Amino acid sequence: MKPFHFKQFSIQQSKKVFRVGTDGVLLGAASTVNNAKNILEVGTGTGLISLMLAQRNFQAEIHAIDINENAVALAAQNFENSPFQNRVKVFLQDYKKFNSKEKYDLIVSNPPYFEENASQKDITARQQTELSFGFLVEKSSDLLSEKGLLSVIIPFDSGVLFEEYCSQKSLYLNKRIKIYGIRDAKPKRLILEFGLQKKEANHSDFVIEKSPRKYTDEYLKLTEEFHQFSK
Repeated sequence: MKPFHFKQFSIQQSKKVFRVGTDGVLLGAASTVNNAKNILEVGTGTGLISLMLAQRNFQAEIHAIDINENAVALAAQNFENSPFQNRVKVFLQDYKKFNSKEKYDLIVSNPPYFEENASQKDITARQQTELSFGFLVEKSSDLLSEKGLLSVIIPFDSGVLFEEYCSQKSLYLNKRIKIYGIRDAKPKRLILEFGLQKKEANHSDFVIEKSPRKYTDEYLKLTEEFHQFSK
């Protein structure tokens, strides 16, 4: 597969690893990363999100984990070939067995969002066979620092359920971005951020395309430090 080139780094891709997609780009560009000194990405795939966060916060140390050996090898290659190689590390790790003495200021994930089904396409990356929403929330709540955030992108229809899981673990909504694929269509995704500290949540809407293959100004602005296309 062809590599995906961004302004400051490139992503090598593989048929054995979930490819670069809009969800990952949005999460990497929109997560609240400014004050994070240490970051954990759960299910890194190609390493895209970790590299985007490393570019946005030049002080952060980033740990990326994945259960897929092919993903870990590919992410390691992408990290090594990036300008941020000294601050991003990838580990072959099942989140269910992950143990860490340190707490993280940001835990970020583009998690599998389909229930188990008969499809054989990208099973681990797309279906909740290895990582359910409930477990992601439970585990992350134990690993967050006092002011840490859990940042995810999930299908819009899963938002209520995900927020219920977070409420059960005393994680409070900090940010909610409702994402529309195209103007006047139904919302397709949510970017949600939760923290241990209760605060007034910021709610906003975001539209990716104003018409087919024509990006909105807000998408171009959000990704201007990454994408190489012009308006």
